[in-house]
Amino acid sequence: MKIIIYMKKIAFLTLLSLIVFGSCSDFLDIKPNDIIIGDALAEENLDALTSPLYNKAWYDYNNQFYYAMEGMAYNLEHNADYIGYFTHLTFTGQTSCLVAAWGSFYNVIQMANKVIISVNSVNAEETKKTQCIAEARFMRGLAYWYLASLWGDVILSDDPTPLVNNPLVNKNPKSDVYEFAIRDMEFAAKYLPETSSAAGRLNRYCAFGMLSRLYLDYSGFKASNFGDNPNVGTRDAEYLGLAQKAAAKVIGSGQFKLLDNYENLFQIANNDNSETLFAFQWVGGLDGNSNAGFGLTNSQASYLAFTSLICGDGGWGAFTEITYDMAKEYESTDTIRRRATWMGAGDYYPELNSTDGGFRIGNGEDEYNSGHDPYNSCLNVKKGVTGNVKDDPAINARNSGVDNYMLRYAEVLLNYADATLGNNASLDNATALGYFNAVRTRAGLPAKTSVTYEDLRHERRVEFCMEGRYWFDLVARSYYRQSEVISYITAQDRGTVPAFLFDAPNNLRINPDKNSTTRAVGEIKAGTFKLPYPESELIQNPKLGDAAASYQFTEERITDLFN
Repeated sequence: MKIIIYMKKIAFLTLLSLIVFGSCSDFLDIKPNDIIIGDALAEENLDALTSPLYNKAWYDYNNQFYYAMEGMAYNLEHNADYIGYFTHLTFTGQTSCLVAAWGSFYNVIQMANKVIISVNSVNAEETKKTQCIAEARFMRGLAYWYLASLWGDVILSDDPTPLVNNPLVNKNPKSDVYEFAIRDMEFAAKYLPETSSAAGRLNRYCAFGMLSRLYLDYSGFKASNFGDNPNVGTRDAEYLGLAQKAAAKVIGSGQFKLLDNYENLFQIANNDNSETLFAFQWVGGLDGNSNAGFGLTNSQASYLAFTSLICGDGGWGAFTEITYDMAKEYESTDTIRRRATWMGAGDYYPELNSTDGGFRIGNGEDEYNSGHDPYNSCLNVKKGVTGNVKDDPAINARNSGVDNYMLRYAEVLLNYADATLGNNASLDNATALGYFNAVRTRAGLPAKTSVTYEDLRHERRVEFCMEGRYWFDLVARSYYRQSEVISYITAQDRGTVPAFLFDAPNNLRINPDKNSTTRAVGEIKAGTFKLPYPESELIQNPKLGDAAASYQFTEERITDLFN
């Protein structure tokens, strides 16, 4: 099965020669002979072991599935299978980017496992070894959180060798997968260094930030008796408290802050900025189509940009566009976040196509549009689109040069507010309101004096749109309010496509001259929240379809993180 193929690749790299791939961050600089073999693995090059976990291991997830989940959330439209099948809820176990994402998550897991095994064999100072293991466990825990959120019951592994020898094994229950992910992240929070050793490297507060997410999600899952009662209506108080404490650790560290300008978050010059807790570390300047560059670059802009004038190559995104449901989510005055995420008629971006005077969306001379009729009947993707090869030396073929986010400080602030809201109808805690409003006022919007779940839902959807987050918010809500979320998705009416018009800054309206169109979509039901296993995996390991078997944890869980 493909899990085993990935594991054999990782075993080869780490046992025979671990090739250290590069990134735009200093700690991942490419050197002529970055190969560590046998006795050459020593304390001074332990950091090199984890370097591929910041880019290469995640490539097949990032390439398409990262934003395919924007289709799943009904933020993004495109008929191509890597978006449209999720927008329309017609994906199967053969959908290409679903299969690729599954493989990528296990690639991360088994690469992390081999790092841990390799580090344990090195003669080095114990603190340094433990920090390296903690870094690997952060990555492994995050990959398992994705697998738990998307597939539920999956195979847990802390060593690739047994699976290589016997690939026919049962999956483990979602409750164990969640616990495994949380245990890994707790280990990372305890043993990662207090401060990052280099820009882009993890420290313990990055893990605390991720724990604020995992604890929040788990609070609903645990309250439902691990899925037995998905309409229990409340979340577990203990894990809500842990989520609040984890977020408070990050906030109290003083190491992170919101950037003043939201739009600057998504520019190459601001890679690894003060708001970054974890972002992929791609290699700027490399040709993503070359042997040297493939797998080490952020290829998303090639698919998302609607013309090659604003990306390194490709520009296949003319019909990769906003859904009407997402367009109407923006408040009329939320122009900052809208134009940073979506480009529409009348928008001008001086940083794009800069050598030719910038890039303006319009229908006149020296203006550009994606070919829709009328030209102002869509909004195309801006977030992640950084320009062409003349705009910045970091941009190249299939390489936007930008390090896209996996966790931002803004999420930690909203997680604190969410955990404080807990099971209450509204939030009036001054501290939590302050954190919520810090995110909101950064976008130029008025502060709120009280916050409900609906306010948090809206703020998360808009703040993190095109960052692969919103579907997971809906999944987490479905753990304890499943019927509500099913009704919400049903009300999105994905089978109807309204004809609308848009002009900057935020003039959205229905087109009176065109009728809505209809299309077939999948059934919206409890099973919508669980992806099918890749068919190739089920063929090669039929036991994946059998009942889940409990996982036996062999280490004590960390209990003193918040002492």
